[in-house]
Amino acid sequence: MSKDFLIEIGLEELPARFVTPAIEQLKDKIETWLKEQRLDFTELQAYATPRRLAIVISDLAEVQPSMEEEAKGPAKKIAIDEEGNWSKAAQGFARGQGVSVDDLFFKQVKGVDYIYAKKYIAGKQTIELLPDLKDIIISLHFPKNMRWGSHSLKYARPIQWLIALYGTEVIPFSITNIQTGNVTYGHRFLGQKVTITKPSEYKQALLKQYVMVDLNERKNEIRKQLKEMALEKQWVITIDENLLEEVHHLVEYPTALYGSFDKDFLSLPKEVLITSMREHQRYFPVQDQNGKLLPYFVTVRNGNRDHLENVAKGNEKVLRARLSDAAFFFAEDQKLPIENALNQLENIVYHEELGSIADKVRRIQRHVAIMNELFNVADETKAASKRIAEIAKFDLVTQMVGEFTELQGRMGEVYAELAGEDQTVAHGIFEHYKPRFAGDASPDSLAATVVSLADKLDTIVTCFAIGLIPTGSQDPYALRRQAAGIVQMLRDYQLDATIEQLIKESLTIANENKVLKRNREEVEEELLQFFQLRVKAVLQESGMTYDVIDAVLAQSIGYIPTLIKKAKIITEKRENPQFKQVVEALSRVTNIAKKATDVEEVIPGLFEKEEEQQMFDAYNGLKDKVGHALTNGDVERAYDAFEQMAPTINAYFDNIMVMSEDLKIRNNRLNQMAALAHVIQSFANFQELVFAAKN
Repeated sequence: MSKDFLIEIGLEELPARFVTPAIEQLKDKIETWLKEQRLDFTELQAYATPRRLAIVISDLAEVQPSMEEEAKGPAKKIAIDEEGNWSKAAQGFARGQGVSVDDLFFKQVKGVDYIYAKKYIAGKQTIELLPDLKDIIISLHFPKNMRWGSHSLKYARPIQWLIALYGTEVIPFSITNIQTGNVTYGHRFLGQKVTITKPSEYKQALLKQYVMVDLNERKNEIRKQLKEMALEKQWVITIDENLLEEVHHLVEYPTALYGSFDKDFLSLPKEVLITSMREHQRYFPVQDQNGKLLPYFVTVRNGNRDHLENVAKGNEKVLRARLSDAAFFFAEDQKLPIENALNQLENIVYHEELGSIADKVRRIQRHVAIMNELFNVADETKAASKRIAEIAKFDLVTQMVGEFTELQGRMGEVYAELAGEDQTVAHGIFEHYKPRFAGDASPDSLAATVVSLADKLDTIVTCFAIGLIPTGSQDPYALRRQAAGIVQMLRDYQLDATIEQLIKESLTIANENKVLKRNREEVEEELLQFFQLRVKAVLQESGMTYDVIDAVLAQSIGYIPTLIKKAKIITEKRENPQFKQVVEALSRVTNIAKKATDVEEVIPGLFEKEEEQQMFDAYNGLKDKVGHALTNGDVERAYDAFEQMAPTINAYFDNIMVMSEDLKIRNNRLNQMAALAHVIQSFANFQELVFAAKN
């Protein structure tokens, strides 16, 4: 037998960003609990609005299945005394399991006999278990919590009502003096109190009270209304998924409507208008078929279609005030010369231990100068990157960015163009923040890329320099994201500098500017490990296996483009039948080379056999080929050189005993192995590769 079950938590309005994580938690925790309690059901449906989190479970079994369980006790040698009687340990175990010692039996586990007890556990009635869901409700965690009244419970918002209904029976428990019942509440203004007589009626009963509890249905209803409006008006309403996600968590009964604003505001930069509407008012901007912004906006009301004209007027009034402020800021900002703005950066604290924004700009400029030389960029690019670095942060003092922080960089580009800056420089002010997030593109130009690298590298290195290192999920300065951006740009632009070089140069700059507050060697090692994890993530996203990643990262990170090519060529070549034999030959060298100590130059005069000279000659040729190939990024040519070397290595080991009894000869041979291993490991540590065992 089974019955449906409903649990609903009624709340004051939750912040939109709390809703999805909260209902997902509730769903997962209840599913886990049902599994632990061995309670069968056919379906579990989660519902949520800003004012409620609810779960409906269909056909929930009325009783747990009974079960037999074996409990393991002490080993036989402890359970039986010297006279062959049950020991006190065995007797205590039996009592603990609720059985007689006569019911104990032995089972062997990994060659050792243990006593076991088999006990029967009768299934409990579901109605006895359901009050435990109170603990699940209390256990939900939120980004921020609050207390109310004299209650000790910390929760996202005050709980206003609770439903726990199994069939037609209320499951009794209370939280913060709110007792469970079968009464819920409809839309705050349009709905009424409603009694749920059975869980299966929950969704429809609330729909009659102007509440759409199904998250997907509510979101799709908004999407449908926007598309219908766009078709009717011949508009293009771009549906930003993040905005849609937020908006559908702000309403219980969505109704789309539109309003307008003065055409004169269209003289403002497009980004200002869109930010004002989308980020601050949760409006959907409207464009024509050619992508030109129109003086209209679309919003979603939490209610029905009554008096929409009044709602539209209210929204128009709010937007008009915000756009008027933006227009004033835009006009005032243009009166501020860029050089004056740069002087004001001296007064903005970047970090109390790292100085002002102006100090950071000067460090960025120093980075850019060094990188331009490392990357050997053209004079035109060098000049553009130098100017971008100089003025990249000037818009931080503008009134527009002060009001709309999301527009930093974009307003810098707009104001720089108006001030007559070169287009590459102006656009570089916006571009130098890229990539801003995972999946974002690298900057459009090399000049902006150099500045972006400098900015991000300075942020990471100086944070490490004063001990601000990401731990666990804590990364308040988004250092992981910025490190991933550095790796991405080095890859996308095939830039000719190693991570190790960039870290060393950046630490030197930090030290020159007296912001390196910790031991340099320690910080450098931490930074290398930090970047190595970011590189691993990039390689994993490219589909590389863990052993290939470990192989190419065994010695150093090096040039990112070359590193990625190495991983790709190993991945491709391991499909070839001879690949394993090549790896085995190279691994024999690197394995025995570990025994070399106090490595010195190889002395050909100590060679005893022809194979030693052949190996030495082949090594000299290999060293030059691999070094030249890797310098030019020709990874396949480098690998081919190793492949051609494999027969010589095998012939050497077939005829030479490296660990000779003659100490001089042994050390000379180990020196030869160490020299060859150094060349091999400049490509990869092939010993890290894992091969599937043959059946």
